[in-house]
Amino acid sequence: MSDTGDRQGSRRRPDRVALAVAGIALLALVARVVSLGDRPFHWDEGRVGYWTLRYLESGAYSYRPTAGGPFLYVVNRQVFALVGASDASARAVVALVGGLLPLAALLFRGALRDDETVALAGILAVEPLLLYYSRFLRGDVPAAAFGFVAVGGIVRYRQTGARWGLYLAAAAAALALASSGFAVAYPFLWLLGGLLVLDEARVRGAPRAAVARLDEGREWFRERATPLARALFVFLGVTLFFFAPRAGGMGTGLFNPATFPDVVAAAFAGAAEQFAGVRVAPRLDRGYAGGREFIPAITGYVRTALATSWLLVVLGLLGFLRERYRRGSRAVVNFGAYVAGFGVLVFGLAAMNAEPWTAVHLLPWLALPGAVALAAGGRFLWTRTDRAAPARAVTALLVVALVAGGAGSMAAAAYGPAGPGSAYAQYGQPVDDPDAMLAAAAAAMDGHTDGADVVYVGSEFATLDEYRDPPVAAADQAAWGARLPLQWYFERIDAETRSVRSPSLLTGDDPPVIVTKPTHRAAVTERLDGEYEQFELRLGLWNRDVVVFVQQ
Repeated sequence: MSDTGDRQGSRRRPDRVALAVAGIALLALVARVVSLGDRPFHWDEGRVGYWTLRYLESGAYSYRPTAGGPFLYVVNRQVFALVGASDASARAVVALVGGLLPLAALLFRGALRDDETVALAGILAVEPLLLYYSRFLRGDVPAAAFGFVAVGGIVRYRQTGARWGLYLAAAAAALALASSGFAVAYPFLWLLGGLLVLDEARVRGAPRAAVARLDEGREWFRERATPLARALFVFLGVTLFFFAPRAGGMGTGLFNPATFPDVVAAAFAGAAEQFAGVRVAPRLDRGYAGGREFIPAITGYVRTALATSWLLVVLGLLGFLRERYRRGSRAVVNFGAYVAGFGVLVFGLAAMNAEPWTAVHLLPWLALPGAVALAAGGRFLWTRTDRAAPARAVTALLVVALVAGGAGSMAAAAYGPAGPGSAYAQYGQPVDDPDAMLAAAAAAMDGHTDGADVVYVGSEFATLDEYRDPPVAAADQAAWGARLPLQWYFERIDAETRSVRSPSLLTGDDPPVIVTKPTHRAAVTERLDGEYEQFELRLGLWNRDVVVFVQQ
């Protein structure tokens, strides 16, 4: 009778680890949604936001590698239709994914100790670069998060046999591919990491153990052929949903059953061919203008990772060294370190430039050994010092001071204004808030029906087309990019735009809004008859100043 009561009591006892991880995830969500729309859109956010607005209006969409993965376009179209388009709503999906990422730590529970599981959730919640780009409209954080969940699902399935882990892994892998082109590298990194884990037995002088692991793996696949086949269908279904074109009418589209064979071909073969043609083939060309030499590419990537996430890098190295060279080394911890290590090479070479967001793809993997080091440090402080000794109090105060200082710098980076000295902000991040200009522009455009609402003036902004659908022609890419992120903001207020190469070409009635460079300010002023208010905006961290004339 007492045994039954003990079992019932254990069932009622709360799972402290799960509660701790859930609490951390809740705090992570709050940290990501607070003041989510305060920072102006980066030029890359403006590009994604603009194309999503165009998709919302036309209903037509097809995957274009130059515009990024389809995940944010497909999901944000529904968000905009439901709650409207704003800086905050556009970033909400990324913030949600980043905020829920700490819950993925529970997938590794069992492979990690309980304190390591909580430490992993804490790192994923507060890591500064993850926090910054969880509040940013790019697919890097979703891709990294979904990739991490994919491996976590496999780990959970192998530990418990619960098939939901396998199906979760399949769906997450497809979502990672739909979020960012960088995710194409994930399977290769996972394969390399897995091979190195298998090879550890040979390195330690037990080659038969490595062979036994291979035999065990083959047997594991044979015994689970049916759930693996179902997982493959889950992967293909999610991939089809996101990469399939949308017609916006009666053409070839996902929701037109008559065109389903063409949709399947476009979602799989067509998408792969486009990606290879845009992202892979040019990099294999020796004359590729965007290519970089090996050493500068890797050192630039390492500098970026150290400048933005040096503490996690240190924790990851310490955790790997501690785990790799002890008895009972755990495969999942070493796997994370290997994936992160090879990722430095792969992403360093794959990235056009060593932008801060490219380091995001390494951080969840580095967090695995980092959590081991963090938890081990906590256990050491707790068990090796006398609770009544002054040294323990001093040590605790030092730890609290370090954590508070790190939290302060993290908050300043995530919520403070961007500037040229920021390690987290990329060059295309505007410094000035455009809200006052947009309010004045919306008022000036109200009731205007004669000609374009916004005219871009100067060769720096002049394009042959206004590009209401991607891709942008090569000849116009520089000028179209120089306007970013204004396309997003003007499209939100339904502005019609055009451009002229010189102030002398301004003809007809004065447009409500004119955008130009400071060098053309005097010439534009001379051409205007009405009264205009001038707004000076810095559309980048440096050397991207514009002047916006708004009719009063």
